[in-house]
Amino acid sequence: MEIPPEPVWHVAIGLFVIFFLVLILPFKVRVVEENLEPFFLIMGIIAVTVSGLWSVHLIEEAIRAPVSIGGLPIGIFQVVLIAGLFIHRFNRKIYGGISSLMGRIGFNKFVFIIIAFLGLISSIISVIVTAVILSEIVSAIPIDRKKKIEFTVIACFSVGLGAALTPVGEPLSTIAVSNLSGEPYHADFFFLLRLLGAYIIPGIFALAIFGYYRIGRIKLERAEIPEYTETIRTVIVRAIRVYVFVSALILLGGGLKPLVVWFFTKIPSQVLYWVNTISAILDNATLAAAEIHPELSIMQIKSALIGLLISGGMLIPGNIPNIVAAGRLRITMKEWARFGVPVGMVIMVVYFLILIVEEMLIH
Repeated sequence: MEIPPEPVWHVAIGLFVIFFLVLILPFKVRVVEENLEPFFLIMGIIAVTVSGLWSVHLIEEAIRAPVSIGGLPIGIFQVVLIAGLFIHRFNRKIYGGISSLMGRIGFNKFVFIIIAFLGLISSIISVIVTAVILSEIVSAIPIDRKKKIEFTVIACFSVGLGAALTPVGEPLSTIAVSNLSGEPYHADFFFLLRLLGAYIIPGIFALAIFGYYRIGRIKLERAEIPEYTETIRTVIVRAIRVYVFVSALILLGGGLKPLVVWFFTKIPSQVLYWVNTISAILDNATLAAAEIHPELSIMQIKSALIGLLISGGMLIPGNIPNIVAAGRLRITMKEWARFGVPVGMVIMVVYFLILIVEEMLIH
């Protein structure tokens, strides 16, 4: 079923209600906060039902997306499962290597290097692999839970930004390049690097510096190897929960797509930049697919993409690394938001001012 060109108001109202429930309930209802995956799956099913957009293609995508990327027989489910089993088998050596590196270079330099390196490498080895590496690094660091969460959130912002520099980094970048591959932009493999590199790469290093001062000033008496407490059952259950979460986001994004088509795509670029904060709870690839088209100017494309990338780091559902890291470290939505939302809003304001100044200079 195609989306009608004009709003169907009873459908729109129903979808807005679903949107606000998804935004509010994880912070207000404890049972929802502790069971995000089934909650998002239920809301996704309801959203698709309300919008009347059930199709074989959507069901197949929801089933296939967690286990396949770009048609390849590998996806977030397999990466999380295989990496989890590998780390379960070799955790002493892996954690020992991480602790040894911290001891040699110092914790502050370690934090800076990890945030910067993972942000830069995520566009090459994919955001999923990077997120798994990050999760285990944070697990091995002997610091308190609050600082682990802050380290994770900062690093996930970095990874989420960096992954957008090539089409193999994450689904959003793949879709953006695909949508812009024809006239007038002829987007190639390095299109997003040329378009966004001057914004994203300094942003990654700024986040690394922030992490250096926010997290790295903790004095570790010794870089001891932490106790590994994961069982094989825990590893398998976590991979299944990630599978459900990704499938749920596919359904939720598909169900709420009429709101994007009817309202969000008609918003001026500077306003759309802020409206795109909804990608904190929605799959940003879905929004990119609806918003990024050849008819947009370069400034509109920049504004839309940067807004999507930054806001994706604010909450757990906003980006794949958030989902992987939160699942591994058992971070709740409220814990993530307490640090992720204010940090994300500061980054949003900084980039917004940069884009405003650039647009003024152009005109």
